[in-house]
Amino acid sequence: MNRVSESLNRDGVRGHLHRPTADAVAGLVLTHGAGSDCNTKLLMEMAEGFADHGVVVLRFDLPFRQGRASGPPHPSKAAEDRDGIAAAVAVMRELVTAPVWAGGHSYGGRQASMLAAEQPGLVDALLLLSYPLHPPAKPEKLRIEHLPELRTPSVLVHGSKDPFATSDEMRTALELIPAKTTLVELSGARHDLSPDKFPVVEHAVSAMLELL
Repeated sequence: MNRVSESLNRDGVRGHLHRPTADAVAGLVLTHGAGSDCNTKLLMEMAEGFADHGVVVLRFDLPFRQGRASGPPHPSKAAEDRDGIAAAVAVMRELVTAPVWAGGHSYGGRQASMLAAEQPGLVDALLLLSYPLHPPAKPEKLRIEHLPELRTPSVLVHGSKDPFATSDEMRTALELIPAKTTLVELSGARHDLSPDKFPVVEHAVSAMLELL
């Protein structure tokens, strides 16, 4: 394994840093969904997979999760979670001189994309894992308001059986983004992307490295 890992807790950012032993080709700050934390199997395997390919990865807890060990975020506090992502990006900018990417699973990815829409140029690309396009069984409640303002190249990894969006719905939503987008579809995968069953890490790493 061409990487080392360590805990990190500074500037309001709490998580784990995965470093390649060689010079970094990029830095990635990666966070979790509404019902979990940065220690999910998906995020850990993503971090290790990217570090094996020369990317420094910081997987970190959003502010709502730092505040309590369980329970979902409150919508009124979403801006604080975006501030937490921005803080993680600032830490990563201090660690690497290479391009910096941001992303996350579900809620975490959505907040990262909203932050990038609010602050163009903050990051060089986005990795959105199981973007929650709408609540399950509520396709009319689309979460797309910010997409026309998103000018950051984005890779979206989507399971074909994800109840938060069909593949066709996702493709339609991506047409709203005025930047390069790549949709990685995993046939049979659900919202958790099940890294033990599907080559989600390999496909995500490959798609992001292509942006370099």
